[in-house]
Amino acid sequence: MDQPEVLLIGGRAGVGKTTVGWKVSARLRAAAVAHAIVEGDFMGQVHPAPEGDPHRSEITESNLTAVWANFARLGYRRLIYTNTVSVLPGAAGMFERAMGAGVGIVRVLLTASDTTTGERLAGRELGSELEQELKGSARKARLLDERAPADTVRVVTDGRPVVDIASEVVAATGWIGRHSTGRS
Repeated sequence: MDQPEVLLIGGRAGVGKTTVGWKVSARLRAAAVAHAIVEGDFMGQVHPAPEGDPHRSEITESNLTAVWANFARLGYRRLIYTNTVSVLPGAAGMFERAMGAGVGIVRVLLTASDTTTGERLAGRELGSELEQELKGSARKARLLDERAPADTVRVVTDGRPVVDIASEVVAATGWIGRHSTGRS
């Protein structure tokens, strides 16, 4: 397997991206499928935003490029990347530049109701950030629903065990049972 592949797990705040990403990683480890995992939110967490990069997209891409180069140098060819808007069409260019032209991209959009995400966020966000997170989550849900490409696999997370959700996401990749383990 020469061409790298990336699984993009997107979705609104509180939908379970990080939890599902780690469970997908566990399933792949159990099947001896070599891969790396990156929580995309951490790639651009600087304050204030760099001069000329108000959305932190340049620093995110620069960090992803450096991190992927390290993984690729060790022979890894599969990446799980979790980030709210990673499934949107504009993100594909970042992965092509960071991982190489022809990178295989699988987009998975996790979805959940306002009630479900509200409960999850209330358990996670303490203090003054909850109201802002709830509003931002609802806004991003609408954006993602409207703009995710047609080939995006949509996976509902409401009332489902994470192991079932992860199984559906792993199935979308086709990585288990395929020829190699993902390292050259």
